[in-house]
Amino acid sequence: MSGHNKWSTIKHKKGAADAKRGKIFTKLIKEISVAAKIGGGDPGGNPRLRTAIDKAKAENMPKDNIERAIKKGTGGMEGVVYEEIVYEGYGPGGVAVLVEVLTDNRNRSVSDIRSIFTKCNGNMGEAGCVSWLFDKKGLIVFSKQTDFEKLFEVALEAGADDVADEEEQYEVLTDPATFIEVREALEKAGFKYESAETTMIPQTMVKLDGKNAENMLKMMDRLEDNDDVQNVYANFDISAEEMEKMM
Repeated sequence: MSGHNKWSTIKHKKGAADAKRGKIFTKLIKEISVAAKIGGGDPGGNPRLRTAIDKAKAENMPKDNIERAIKKGTGGMEGVVYEEIVYEGYGPGGVAVLVEVLTDNRNRSVSDIRSIFTKCNGNMGEAGCVSWLFDKKGLIVFSKQTDFEKLFEVALEAGADDVADEEEQYEVLTDPATFIEVREALEKAGFKYESAETTMIPQTMVKLDGKNAENMLKMMDRLEDNDDVQNVYANFDISAEEMEKMM
């Protein structure tokens, strides 16, 4: 399981998702507005916007909020210019970390991100230092209640790259270009996914325990809590036994 998905599972267990719903909405609105500004307000012809809207709906964001965010984007977002930046570095135990940022103040963002890395026993690196360890993929997650054989058959027929049987879920992996097409084919076949997104999948994993595991989770929490951070990807692996110790 990718560090990103492992983190999603951990957050669910910690009960942190609902507590941060306000921040999630803020980040989704920003992404919808930027996507609409760059590619237009029609999700049918703007895959990035369509994905952002789907994420917002999955978080139960009201329709009015979504429509206002699109209008804000297509209206030029006067007075606000967001810059997309990816910061790279190393977390505790040598974990590779990618941080995607949308910011109106580059200096503030880099200072905040560097501070979080340092305080959690990590360090910022130069552009390209860890990005080569990740592959951009479409990821559609299903519960273990799903018929795996049928899912496997339909997904591959629709053009998916792979279907993985992970510890706590099934994962359909796609090329980013075919992500929406595969997801829609699975929906039409009657499959209900738990999450669907384009993400960064690590090629290798770094096992963590003890203080390194504790600091890594602290780093993920603080990065995702930062208003400028949109997504965080990392290649850490923390065992269920280790997680129990920290709960």
